[in-house]
Parts: sequence; structure tokens; C-alpha cells
Amino acid sequence: MLDVRERARRHLLPHFTRGDAWRSDELLVIDRGEGCYVWDVDGNQYLDGLAGLFCTNLGHGRSDLTAAASKQMDKLAFYPNWGYAHPSSVEAASMIAGVAPEGLDRVFFVNSGSEAVESVLKFARSYHLANGDEQRQKVIARQWAYHGTTLGALSLTGIPYMRDPFLPLLSDSVRHVPNTLGCQLEPGQEAAELPCVTAVEEAIVAEGPETVSMVVAEPVQNGRGALVPPKGYWEELRRICDTYGVLLCADEVINSFGRLGHWFGSERFGAAPDLITFAKGVTSAYVPLGGFVTRPSLVERVWDSPLAMFSHGATFGGHPVATAVAVANMTAMRDEGVLDNVLRLEAHLSDGLHELMASHACVKDVRGTGYFYAVELMRDRTSGVDLTEAEFAQLLPGGVLEQFIREARVLVRPDSRGAAMLTISPPLVADATVIDDLLSRIDQVLDRLGGWLKAST
Repeated sequence: MLDVRERARRHLLPHFTRGDAWRSDELLVIDRGEGCYVWDVDGNQYLDGLAGLFCTNLGHGRSDLTAAASKQMDKLAFYPNWGYAHPSSVEAASMIAGVAPEGLDRVFFVNSGSEAVESVLKFARSYHLANGDEQRQKVIARQWAYHGTTLGALSLTGIPYMRDPFLPLLSDSVRHVPNTLGCQLEPGQEAAELPCVTAVEEAIVAEGPETVSMVVAEPVQNGRGALVPPKGYWEELRRICDTYGVLLCADEVINSFGRLGHWFGSERFGAAPDLITFAKGVTSAYVPLGGFVTRPSLVERVWDSPLAMFSHGATFGGHPVATAVAVANMTAMRDEGVLDNVLRLEAHLSDGLHELMASHACVKDVRGTGYFYAVELMRDRTSGVDLTEAEFAQLLPGGVLEQFIREARVLVRPDSRGAAMLTISPPLVADATVIDDLLSRIDQVLDRLGGWLKAST
């Protein structure tokens, strides 16, 4: 009988995985999980330093979440949200509305982050059509931002190697502006003067404000490495959008449900968006669920227009089992003080990563907040020497950096989006002991990387 790796190679088509890595005899097959740790089929333990993919916020092995799914399956395994409601979707929507930023209380469910982004694109278009603004179809997004991989979402995504192969299929109505990397306030400077702010307004004016539908941005941008906005940035986005009648969307597929220590990352930065996308952590990824939350005035405008409906939907959107798990997940997060845990220990994680930077010359920068960080790498910070193209190619993707991570038995992301980086995003239940273990294992990775760079001189 073929072993599980060989059957995977023969029959399972992976996501975002190089063929040589999938064909390797060292293919990692994760078998079980408990808390902040997982085990492979060979019994090796790994610290899950990425929370699966920014999403297993309550950690692995939560019997309360699986019990909620089982109980709902026994009662009502499925019924659509097309013209109907069921108690679990109503309860989940009510709970999300109860913790969303003020003024946002209408919730639309789909199944993933990409679908959530597709949905806000269509909702924004529907809203402008309801107002008779048929020209409003363009969207302003940011360079290196990741907003998903379905064709509408990929049009917003600003990562060249993901977009370029599919450009003939993508909408040409998206304009990408600079993100907030290196865009920080100088003493006495106002946020309105920052280039990363003025670029947004300039793009709207250049395209023609009457043609722009929406500005979309993540509170902390994942692509290019946990980019934290400068103070006042989101308030300026709000001002600009209000000036030109443009909707403002916070893509919080990663940032929401505690990743930044708040139910929604928008709260952390004083953002006041019209739309917020979510997915991942809403169920701690125990079952797929995504969606968006928006203002009632926008929904009512669409319903009272000749359109009479938001003409969009999905068979499994608001699935009773998924929404039941969302209720159980949010209840546990509230009752167990998970957000407080992140806020209490975020400095411990941040300080530890900055201490690693101080002791490893191969670390160029540490960025992030909450339980969401990126460690950017270089050849030698002391002499200011970056990685060469050849070194970058050997490290990423699927190169020696991944080997170092595997050997340290820590699952963090070796990231090549614009720079060589480690992306770090532990489960939100990680305590000080787990954070110390995570830092120790990252230390091992950086030790190996420093030794490799010295040997390659």
C-alpha cells in the first residue's frame, strides 16, 4: 500500500506549492494538533507559529467548536440564506454586529476571504448604481497588498508574480498606489502630507473622482511584511473618501477576530470604514466562513433602488454549521479573554523579536503589532549589505530558509513578497511560555541563516 506522501503526490493538487517541493520525499503531512502545536504523520512536533494561515486563533483541538458543529449538524445540517434565515446565521450575524465598529451592523456571509473581497466589490458597485453613479467602477488598492486569488480579488491584489500570469483575465479598473512601507511621520508633520496618503488622493483625481467606487486597504498590510500604518493614516483615508464620494473598505480577513488584540483591526487605528471584510479567525478556521459587515444606510439604499436587492450570493454562504461554529468561537474568545491575552503579551512578542534583531546581523527589520509580525532579512545589517539576487533565490521560495525552519520545528512563513522575510502569527491563545518557545525556535532559524551567509561569503 502506498504511504500517505506518495498518495498525496499522486492525487492531491496543492495550493501555492512548488512542484519540486511537492515531489520531495520530505513532504510535510500534518496529522493532528493540540493547542499551539501540531504533529506530523511521523510523530514530530512543531510549534504552529502561523496559526495555520493566520486563522486558528483559538488553537487546535477545541472540542467545544467541534461539538457546536456536531450539534448543529444533528439539528439542521444545511439550508441556504437565499430568501431564508436560520437561527445560527442570525446569531452569528448579531454577535459580529455587536462587536463591529460603530455604525456597521449588516453582515453578509460567504465562505472565504477571496469571496468576501469579491462580495464588497459587487456591493460597492451596487450601491453606486443605486445612486445613479454608473461610472463609479474603479478601485484604488495598494502595491504588494494581498486581497485574494479569485479573479475579482486578484485584480485588487498588488503582488506582481501572483497577478502577472493572469493579467489578460483581470479587470483593468484597479489602480495600485504605494503602501505604507517606510512612510512615517516626521516631527511636526501632518498625516495629510505623507506620500502614502497623497498618492491615494492623487490617484482618485487622476482617474476622475466620478469614476472611483472604492478604496481598499488592510489595517496592517500582510504583503511586504506586516506594514503598520503611520498615525493618522486611516483618518486621512476617511477624509479623502468622503471628499470624493468614494466608499472605504478595510480588508480584515487577517486583521479581524483578535489578531491585533481587537475584534476588528480598524478599532486599533481609528479607522471608520464603510465595509469590512472578514474570514479566517471568525471560526478559528474550524470550518470555512467569510463575509463582510457594512452600514445599514448603504444596504437600505440598495434595497430601495430599482435593483431592489444585492444581486449576489453563494450556495453555502451563511451555512448553518459554519455560523454555529462562529458563535461558539466568538463566545469562547469573549469568555476566555483571548483579546486581553494578545494585548497583555504583544509587547513580550515584540520585545523578543527586537532582541533577536539586535543579536542577529541578518535581520534588517521587525514590523508588526498584536500577534502579527514580519522579520525582514538581509546579509549584514552592520555593514548595510542586502542579500544578492543569487542568495535570495537560494533562500526563497522553497530553499534553504524553509529547511532551517523545518529543522527548528517551527511553522512560520518564509515569505518572498518583495523581500526575504519570516512571517509570524501564533494562535491568539499562546501564553508567555509558548511565546518564549516560539522566540527560541526563531533564534535557531536565524542562527542557521547567519552561519549559512558567512559560509557563502
